[in-house]
Amino acid sequence: MTQQHERGAFEFTGSWREYAPIAFTNLLLTIVTLGIYNFWARTRTRQYLWSRTRFIDDRLEWTGTGGELMLGYVMVVLVFFLPLAAIQFVMGGLVMRGTPAAAGAAFLLAMLFYLAVLGLGGVAIFRALRYRLSRTYWHGIRGGSDDQGFRYGLSYLWRTMLGGIAFGLLVPWALVTLWNKRWNAMSFGPHRFVATASSDGLMGRYLLYYLLPIALVVLGVIAGVAAAATARNPAELTQGYQVGLFFFGFYLIFFVLLGLVSLYFYAAYFRQVIAGLSLGNLEFEFTARTGDWLKLMLGTFALVVCTLGIGSVFIAYRNWAFFVRHLRAYGTLDLDQFTQSTTRAPGQGEGLFDSLDMGAF
Repeated sequence: MTQQHERGAFEFTGSWREYAPIAFTNLLLTIVTLGIYNFWARTRTRQYLWSRTRFIDDRLEWTGTGGELMLGYVMVVLVFFLPLAAIQFVMGGLVMRGTPAAAGAAFLLAMLFYLAVLGLGGVAIFRALRYRLSRTYWHGIRGGSDDQGFRYGLSYLWRTMLGGIAFGLLVPWALVTLWNKRWNAMSFGPHRFVATASSDGLMGRYLLYYLLPIALVVLGVIAGVAAAATARNPAELTQGYQVGLFFFGFYLIFFVLLGLVSLYFYAAYFRQVIAGLSLGNLEFEFTARTGDWLKLMLGTFALVVCTLGIGSVFIAYRNWAFFVRHLRAYGTLDLDQFTQSTTRAPGQGEGLFDSLDMGAF
């Protein structure tokens, strides 16, 4: 019987110096092969990060391969994106006809195209999680899911649309319920994940993010009117550098504040959904607060800018180390009853996730 009541169930023991040779070799080989090596580069990165991550008394192991990732990508291009490209071609032909009937048909196809891509985004998220769990081993035991993810894709489609249609006010509800639905379909070993997170408590932070742009625009208009009212002559208002400075300052304040408030919401969202996740008798907690996320983002930004982009090879390392070091687990785990998962392991990687550019590592 393994018991964990203290902090430290998860530990990351890697170092950037140890990871650097892997990162720079991956970068060089990816450039030389015109991007083809990217699949194997991601595999090497995961092998290193997983092997330096300890959970209770054993390290994680990544068993996926670059060939699986490449196969998944190729299959997605053939099965999904070639038909979607054909639909786009037909849409262009209908528009060129210039008739009302052709325009209506093109509009209908455009809507179907948008809905298909949105639904496929949900399938991609689900199947990427399923694949990563199926290739993650601990004590020789893996995770996974027997669900193919297409029902989740439909749920992702209508929940995302509903969240946006209701003036965006149901976005927190959509995010949390989709998280629950995704994880409730997953398992690790003999145990299913149970996700019971609620969006209660997130609405205040989301409203701050929701109303901030409106408030900033109103303040900008007021500032412009005040400047016009206090100008000594009309020529002052037309001086290019003053107008440019005003709009640059407004633009900077707008996006900096919006980014900070969105981070304020996301930090609470991540803590809340992980706190509602359990596996057997294990419960989880995520301790990162807004300041921690801000330090991570500013550090990454400085790393990339100061190295003229070369430092981007360490982004995956920084993100993984941040996640593991703020993750906690509490409860008991009986290793004698912790048997191998019976879920079917997919034969290819998260190609759909990659093709839609939805994942970092």
